[in-house]
Amino acid sequence: MDTKILLDSGTNELEVLEFTLGEFSYGINVAKIKEIISYQPVTPVPNSHPSIEGIFMPRETMITAIDLKNCLGRGQSEPGGLFIITNFNNLNIAFHVEAVKGIHRVSWRNIIKPDSTISTAEASVSTGFIKNEGKLIIILDFEKIISDINPETGLKISDIDELGERKRSSVPILIAEDSVLLNKLIVDSLTAAGYDKIIHTENGQKAYDVIAECKADGTLDDHVKIVITDIEMPEMDGHRLTKLIKDDDRTKHIPVVIFSSLVNEEMKKKGELLGADAQLSKPEIGNLVRIIDGLVDKYNLN
Repeated sequence: MDTKILLDSGTNELEVLEFTLGEFSYGINVAKIKEIISYQPVTPVPNSHPSIEGIFMPRETMITAIDLKNCLGRGQSEPGGLFIITNFNNLNIAFHVEAVKGIHRVSWRNIIKPDSTISTAEASVSTGFIKNEGKLIIILDFEKIISDINPETGLKISDIDELGERKRSSVPILIAEDSVLLNKLIVDSLTAAGYDKIIHTENGQKAYDVIAECKADGTLDDHVKIVITDIEMPEMDGHRLTKLIKDDDRTKHIPVVIFSSLVNEEMKKKGELLGADAQLSKPEIGNLVRIIDGLVDKYNLN
């Protein structure tokens, strides 16, 4: 199956690959997928997490195989099926699934967010649901799945300590990040690094609402001098947010930093076309601060 479907940048759409485990349908953003291959035997790793099936080396690249069924509390996978090989946060990971059903093009506005009444294993690692032909497809949060297995793959907050003594800065920063945990970690990291005038929002639409309100009342420069955005978010993704900012004469001067697990060579090209000032992968919180420092100096934002 061809997973290299290219979307126009900034359309607020994504391609979701539907796959199955038992009678349930799940989804993954096509932008995370490198390839899909038939299952092949793996070498077990002693003392590893129960959800790690082992390692294998297609094309001389070592890849960790994850038993997705086990991650979701549905038992152990049997040999067979497929490996969905992914790349995000600079990691190559293969997820063991049973079958692939197809690819659906959807708008982020049509992603249904799980609410607090849902407490299934899937909901705890889900970014949302989509409806297709009368059934629900659960879009999984693969970053959370991996960080639950190995917390070292998440944000390395200790990187901030390596920056040393910092001066306080009143540069106003607007953040768009849908993960409650990551949103808090980014805010805490920036605060520790000296940036204490921060507005944080849960998606691109909420962030753009802040910008629109500030434009309307003439306070944009007081509240938004830098924007940090994820890519994958409900309602409005980071690419759409970047496009709206950079296509508007009143806001195009605002530096936009894309901070996402999806930053790879292809996604960097999209971000560059949209006018993003910097792009980096989520574990690099120390580099995020360095980039913000550089933008503050470059544009004399203090």
